[in-house]
Amino acid sequence: MEIGLFTFGEVPRSTTRAAISPAQRLREFIELAKIADEVGLDVFGVGEHHRRDFAISSPAVVLAAIAEATSRIRLTSTVTVLSTSDPVRVYEDFATLDLISQGRAEITAGRGAYVESFPLYGFELEDYNELFEEKLELLLRINRQELVTWSGNFRAPLKEAGVYPRALEGEIPVWIAVGGTPASVVRAGRNGLSTYFAILGQPERFVDLALLYRQSGLGAGYASDDLRLGVTSHFFVDESSQGAREVFYPYYSRYIGGNMPHARGVPLAHDHFEAWASPHGALFCGSPQEIIDKMLWEYEMLGHTRFLAQIGLGGLPFKETARSIELLASEVLPVVRRATQSGQATDTKP
Repeated sequence: MEIGLFTFGEVPRSTTRAAISPAQRLREFIELAKIADEVGLDVFGVGEHHRRDFAISSPAVVLAAIAEATSRIRLTSTVTVLSTSDPVRVYEDFATLDLISQGRAEITAGRGAYVESFPLYGFELEDYNELFEEKLELLLRINRQELVTWSGNFRAPLKEAGVYPRALEGEIPVWIAVGGTPASVVRAGRNGLSTYFAILGQPERFVDLALLYRQSGLGAGYASDDLRLGVTSHFFVDESSQGAREVFYPYYSRYIGGNMPHARGVPLAHDHFEAWASPHGALFCGSPQEIIDKMLWEYEMLGHTRFLAQIGLGGLPFKETARSIELLASEVLPVVRRATQSGQATDTKP
């Protein structure tokens, strides 16, 4: 299993941490990506938001800076809000990133859990699904062929249009991020696209979705190796279970309160936090052994090949985040990789 990190680039403004500038926050995440690269993690991703409390609105630009600071780690958006982006521009930006990084670029496309980009770029929310369908089709066509003839409802047509520069070697890997709807899973499968499940609720509910994804892809004629499944989860690891929860709870509670629509601005209650961090909850917060056990429990259910941990939640300070990354790489990654490569997922002791 590949193990990596991603961030939305949150700029902390809560009482748990003094406000810092977006410039400082961006420098922190570039440095965290360097650490991830040095300790052997596989992937680093950055999200796209258009709000005052997030520093990243242009993933490709931030990833290009990270590319110059790293040497081997793969670089992806998490996600590119394709519904309100021009697929031509998206491909050009990520092909440029691919050249700068010597072939390490990936695109993760999504419809976006937040909708601030729709009015900002002049799109209608009533076109939410149709925009994504059409733009995904165009992005995939651009990725696969140099000259494109195409027409749709939301963009001017293209006739034998060349889109440049081209990626270093062949196509840029394109993943689709889904939130758990069957229609999204079927769309990813029938296009033969690698897929992320953003697991925020009960992990067990994604078992049927994983099966549906693979059935849809195989039914469309794709090989099982084409149908890569990734999992993303909120994450913090510390030397002990108690230490992890004590450090992380104030930051995570405020993050949930400020960013989850169902929370309506109310911080996450401590008993809910403990339930989410329990052995079969969606939150990865605990000791290295707890993280290993939960990661392999999910792997046995879903059979995924990539896990991305969301870091920096609630403005967690740089020092604690960096230490969490180091523990993930030194204590968790070797055990999980050994177990998943050998097929012995129940062998979880370091």
